[in-house]
Amino acid sequence: MATLETQGMFPHFDRSGHVGSRATHYCAGCGHGIVHKLLSEAYTELGLQDRTVIVNPIGCAVFGYYYWDVGGVSAGHGQAPSMATAISRLRDKAIVVSYQGDGDLAAIGLGHTLQAAARGEHMAVFFVNNSIYGMTGGQMAPTTLIGQKTTTSPLGRNPATDGMPLHMAELIDRLDLPVYVERVSVADTKRIMQAKRAIRKALEIQRDRKGYAFVEILSPCPTSVGKPPLEAAKFVIEKMEKEYPLGCLRDRSAEAPVRPEPAPWKPLAEFFGDDGSEDPVHEAAEVKERHFKFTGFGGQGILSLGLVVADAARAIGLQTTWLPSYGPEQRGGDAACTVVTSTHLIGAPAVDHPELLVVMNQAACAKHLPTVRPGGLVLADATVQLPDPLPEGVRVVSIPAIDIATANGVPKAANVAILGGLIALNALGMPEHALVEALERSFAKKPKLIPANRQVLQAAIDYCRHHGLTGELP
Repeated sequence: MATLETQGMFPHFDRSGHVGSRATHYCAGCGHGIVHKLLSEAYTELGLQDRTVIVNPIGCAVFGYYYWDVGGVSAGHGQAPSMATAISRLRDKAIVVSYQGDGDLAAIGLGHTLQAAARGEHMAVFFVNNSIYGMTGGQMAPTTLIGQKTTTSPLGRNPATDGMPLHMAELIDRLDLPVYVERVSVADTKRIMQAKRAIRKALEIQRDRKGYAFVEILSPCPTSVGKPPLEAAKFVIEKMEKEYPLGCLRDRSAEAPVRPEPAPWKPLAEFFGDDGSEDPVHEAAEVKERHFKFTGFGGQGILSLGLVVADAARAIGLQTTWLPSYGPEQRGGDAACTVVTSTHLIGAPAVDHPELLVVMNQAACAKHLPTVRPGGLVLADATVQLPDPLPEGVRVVSIPAIDIATANGVPKAANVAILGGLIALNALGMPEHALVEALERSFAKKPKLIPANRQVLQAAIDYCRHHGLTGELP
């Protein structure tokens, strides 16, 4: 190009206070800068710049968003494929790129990498393999060569103790759903041109909605291998390419089917009670999302209670998530779960400030009561001593769930008594029949237990109604 600027990259790299700089943070002779240019030229030439989202790794390319003039997201160490999966599924028109180094992709992120590839997620993965941990001091990586010296293998990698180098392209090629797998290099001009074609190919597959593409890029790291730039490039050609042969391992792009675009989502007719016909009010319906948290000790049925609520929500057509949290103890440790229900897709299953909190022991009350949002409801077992004063704007209802379960001959069913309380209070915003049916489904493998648990459930409902307890959420 006639100018210093490269298509698809920012005209200035305003990094770390250096406003207007054209200098990068990469070492002299590093291959990342070459790959950045090839990638930016490819999405620009293909007319994909405005649709491209690149997920940055933890590693030398962590500051990639200073250079690429496209959408950018930073992921946790090794988690770029999972972040890319979320973006691909939620933003169906996006051209999603996961850009990672060998420590990020092949070490801590190996599970994320293989699972995304096994699912055939719609994304392009660019794997920069320089055979070493470059950013953190030059430690041995999964791709380090046999005999290669690093800060953690000063005598050279020993296969007897360190195992063999991990061949990621071959590993991905063993899976069924990837569409395109190729290994290239940026060690000289000829190889750079081959790499450009592979990068472009991977983006074309995304443009054409064909699925998962994986391009491994062998790259020099002069600093960590302790060689001048030209010698580092020679190391890639003479050493790395013997271990990691270049070439296309798979290209099914011609015959791969086009992935269908998902139908536009709209609230389910069953939930809103209409006939499914076009209705402007229906289309503009307000999102209704509720956040519940259930807490107690392991063995009190906390997780099972959450599952019943989530199952009931699913059965009436709501979107729902269930997220458990528990200690290693089989009984007696902290146990909690969150349930989110919504008329629309749910962004995250975590609940930091529930509008409904169930507490079944003192420790749970002390830990979680302060987190309830104003206007929220707390349903507690009567054995829990509530603080005075209570959090402002929070209503608390206490019922003897444990005593009700014990009095009806099922001491372990205190969670069912809590469910009865939630039904009586209409605290979940779901019809009683849906919750009862979900409870019965939870005993599908032990149907003999259903009558006794139904008895506990009804006893708790009767208790609340007899005492005039109310707690319906707005």
